[in-house]
Amino acid sequence: RSVPEGAMAAERPCSLFALSAAAVSRSMAALERDVWALPGHLLRGLLPLLTVFHLERAEDAARRAGLSTQPIWRKLWDDVMKTRPPNSESITCWRKKFLETFFSNVLHGVLDVSSDWRLNDRHFSPLLHSSPHVSQLTLCNMLQGAVELTAKHNHEVLENLASSLRILKFQHLLSCDQSIRRSLVLLLHRLIHHGSVSQVSMYSWPVPDTVLLVLILSMSAGFWRSGSTLAYHGSLCDLCREEDKAQSQETAQEGAERGCNAEQEGSDGEKQKGSSEEADAHMNSVLSGPRSPPLQNPVCEDTSTKVPCDHTSIQEGSPTCSSSEQLSCHSVPRKTRRRLKPAVGRKRRCLRRSRGHYSDSEDLYDFVFTVAREDNSGLLDKTSTTKGENTENWTSSSTGSPCAGHAGCKKRGSAGIFSLKTAHRFRSVSTLELFSIPLTGEMCRTLSNLLSSWVSLENLVLSYNGLDANISCILSGLRALSRHPECRLRVLRVSDIFSHMPCMELVRCVLSALPQLHTLSVSFDLKNQLEGNRPEGNSNCSEVEIPESCLEVLEIRFPREPLHTEFLLPVLKASKSLQQLSLDSATLPCPQELGLLLEVLKECTPNLKKLSFHDVNLAEHQKEVLLLLQDPGLQEITFSFCRLFESSSAEFLSEIINTVKRNSSLKSLKLPGNRLGNDRLVALADIFSEDSSTSLCQLDVSSNCIKPDGLLEFTKKLEGHIQLRGGQIPFTHLRLFQNWLDQDAETAQEALRRLKAVCSVVNDSWDSSQAFADYISVM
Repeated sequence: RSVPEGAMAAERPCSLFALSAAAVSRSMAALERDVWALPGHLLRGLLPLLTVFHLERAEDAARRAGLSTQPIWRKLWDDVMKTRPPNSESITCWRKKFLETFFSNVLHGVLDVSSDWRLNDRHFSPLLHSSPHVSQLTLCNMLQGAVELTAKHNHEVLENLASSLRILKFQHLLSCDQSIRRSLVLLLHRLIHHGSVSQVSMYSWPVPDTVLLVLILSMSAGFWRSGSTLAYHGSLCDLCREEDKAQSQETAQEGAERGCNAEQEGSDGEKQKGSSEEADAHMNSVLSGPRSPPLQNPVCEDTSTKVPCDHTSIQEGSPTCSSSEQLSCHSVPRKTRRRLKPAVGRKRRCLRRSRGHYSDSEDLYDFVFTVAREDNSGLLDKTSTTKGENTENWTSSSTGSPCAGHAGCKKRGSAGIFSLKTAHRFRSVSTLELFSIPLTGEMCRTLSNLLSSWVSLENLVLSYNGLDANISCILSGLRALSRHPECRLRVLRVSDIFSHMPCMELVRCVLSALPQLHTLSVSFDLKNQLEGNRPEGNSNCSEVEIPESCLEVLEIRFPREPLHTEFLLPVLKASKSLQQLSLDSATLPCPQELGLLLEVLKECTPNLKKLSFHDVNLAEHQKEVLLLLQDPGLQEITFSFCRLFESSSAEFLSEIINTVKRNSSLKSLKLPGNRLGNDRLVALADIFSEDSSTSLCQLDVSSNCIKPDGLLEFTKKLEGHIQLRGGQIPFTHLRLFQNWLDQDAETAQEALRRLKAVCSVVNDSWDSSQAFADYISVM
C-alpha cells in the first residue's frame, strides 16, 4: 500500500526527507520501534504521514519528544468527518474525540474505512482499536449496534467498552424482535451490571415500545433474573460464574465457622440449619419453578380505596430490611437473610441459572411488566412487619402525600407476570435521563417502583414526558427512596409542556419529600389547558412544612405564572445553603413584589452567590436592579431578556456602570437580549476605567443588536482603559452570540482580532437577517 498522491502533494517539491518519510510510513510494521526512537524534529515530519493505527501508537513517543499530536487529529477530523463538532472550543483531546466518533460511525455503518488511506491499514481493526477511547455511545433505531457489539467476533470490543464506557444513550428507538432484545439484554448486563456505565439516557421516543422501555429501565436499576437470557453464546456469563464461585466459598467458610461454634449454640444450631435449608429450597423454587401468579400491589390502586400511591413503610421502629434482603423477606429466617447483602451500585453475582425449561422469549417477557404491580411491602419498602399486621400498613401514606387521590394513581391495567421478588439485584447506574418519551400511568407506576429502591441513583432528569397528574406517583417512589439510609439522590430536573400544579406547590412537594437534594430544577412551558384539571384538594403540599434542606441550586421556569414571594418564602427559609437561584418566565403581580423578594433573599439566603432572571419584565424595576448590582454577596448576576432599557433613560445606564465599578465582589454580569445596541455597549467599556475597583471578569452581551462598528469602538475604548491601568484589568471573557457581526465582515474581523488580544471571545456566525424586526425596534 502506498501513500496517495494527495498526501505527497502537500510536501511538494519533494525533498529527500519527504520521500524518506513516505517510505518509512509504508514500512512501519517493520520499522516501528526504530521510528519511536527518532529525534523530535524528524518525528514531527513523519507523524502526519502515519495511518490512524500507527498514529495512535505514536502517542507515547511523541510525548517523550515534546510533540503534540492534537493538530494531526484535528486535521484528521476535518478531512474524515467533514463537520464542525458542537462546542469545539471546549474539546481538550482531539484524539479521543476522533476515535470515539469514528467508533460510533463505523458501528452504525455511516463511515467507510476505505474512504481515506489513513484509515485503511491491515493491522487496524476499527472497532477493536478505537473502543478503549469510547466513554459515551449512542444506540439508535432498531438497535443494530447492540446486535453487532454482542456478536461473538466482537467479544474483545465489548470487554473494552465494559471498562471505558460511562454514558449509554438510546435515541429514536423502534420496536424490535426477540433476538435483538436478547442482544440488548446481553449488552446491558455486561456494560451496566458488570461494567462501568454510570449514566443511561433515552431521547425522542414518541411511541415507546413498553417491553423495550421497561427492559432498559429495569436493567439500568440493576434488576434482572438469572436464566438462559444471561448466557453468552451458550455459556453462563463468566463474571457471574466467578462471583457465584466466590460467594459459594464465602458461604462455605461461614458454615465452617458456624460449625466451630456448634457446641455453644446447642440445639438452636439444628433449628437454624433446618431453617436455612428450608429457605434455600424456597428461593430455588421461586427462581426455577413455574411462573408466579401476579402479586397484588396495594400501591396505586383505584382511588375509591383512598390508598395513596406511596411506598412508605409502617410503624417507626420496625426492623429495617435492605433491598436485596427483601427478595425473601417473608420466608427466609433472620439467620439466612445475612447471606443476601445489598448490591445496589456495585457488581454482584447472578443467582444460579433457572432450572426451569423456559424459552428465551419467555425469559425476556417474564420480567418487564410486573414491576408496576409489585407488592412494595416485600421488595421496595425499607422496613419489615410482624406476622398478622394488616396489609394496609405497608402503604400508609405520610402526611400530605401529593399522590393521594390523584388521577395518576387510578386503577391500572394488566402489567405482566414476572415478580421482582425473584429478580436479582446487580450494579445499577447513578444517572437516568428521559427526554421526550411519553410515560403512561402504568409506566409511571413502573418507574416509581424502580425508583423507590434505586439507592445508587444520584441524578434524575425527566423532560417532556407528559407526566401531568402522574408526577405524584413519581414523587411517591422518590419519597420512599429518600427514607433509605443509603439514598444518594442529589439532582432532580423535571420539565414538561403543561404543569399539573403551580410550580411553587410542586417545589414544596419535592423538597418535603427529598430534603437531601442539592439541585432542583422545575420547568413548564404552559399552564394546564383545563384549569379544572388542577387538583383542588392538593393544598396539602402548600400546607406541609418543609424540613431543613441541603438545596444549593434552585431553578424554576414558570408557565407565565405570577411570582408570589409568600409562596417562595418557606422554600428559601428551609434552604439556608442555597447558592444559586434562577427564576424564568415569571410575572410580577405588583410593583412591590420584586422588592419583597430581594428582602427575603437577603434575610434567608446568606450563601447566595448566583442570581438569574430570564424573561422577567424588569423595565419598571430600575431601583431593584441597582440594589441587586450593589449586593456584596452576589458573584454572578444574569438579566436575560428582561427589557432592562425598554423605558429607561440614559441616567439608568450610567447608574448601572457606576454601581458595577464600585462592586468588587461581582465576577460575572450577563445581559443577553436587552437591546443594548452599539451606544450602550460602548458605554459599558467604562466599567473598566482607571477609577474602577471592579473585579468583573465575564461579560455576556449576546443577542443585543450589536453591529461591527459598535464592537470596534468598544474594543478601542477598552484598549484605552487598559493602557491607562498599566495593562492590568480583570476582564477575561466576552460572549457575543447572535449579534449582527455579519453586516460588515472586515470590520468585525478587525474588532475580534483586537479583542482576542485582550480577552477570550466566544461568538458564532449568525444570520442577522432573522432579526430584522428586532433591529427596526431599536433604530
